[in-house]
Amino acid sequence: MTDTITKHERNLSAIIHASTFSKFFIPFGNFIIPLVLWTANKKEYEFVDYNGKQALNFQISMLLYSIILGMVSIPFFIGFLPNLFDHGFFGFDGLNSYNNFNIDIDLDGFPFNKWIFPIGIASLLHGALFIVNVVYTILATMRTNEGQTFQYPFTIKFIK
Repeated sequence: MTDTITKHERNLSAIIHASTFSKFFIPFGNFIIPLVLWTANKKEYEFVDYNGKQALNFQISMLLYSIILGMVSIPFFIGFLPNLFDHGFFGFDGLNSYNNFNIDIDLDGFPFNKWIFPIGIASLLHGALFIVNVVYTILATMRTNEGQTFQYPFTIKFIK
């Protein structure tokens, strides 16, 4: 990187990192907006080129990790679906005996018993991916605004 980074380069790089939060408002905004900003300015500024690649590689990596985690958790959801309609989960079994007030708590017949642990772990991992994405994007935005180079962890370099 060059020793003198202008305020415009720092601001533009910080905007590229911060624009990944647009995914909360625009579908695939975490890819589209940084890509547009990066491609428009990558030839003029080396610092912007570096940060655009970092931001896009990190977002693509997070998407890939999320897809892999989702694919790993699909068998648990498929195994859980047949039990979803058993044991009166939605209350359909009680339609014939509406006036009978029976409360029966049987944890052995609980439909979630064998799937709660893997689904819970998958949910925690998805939550961890979300937190990693938010925390490191904020860190990257702050560091690049200060003129420092930032390299995201857990990133696969798709764009070199």
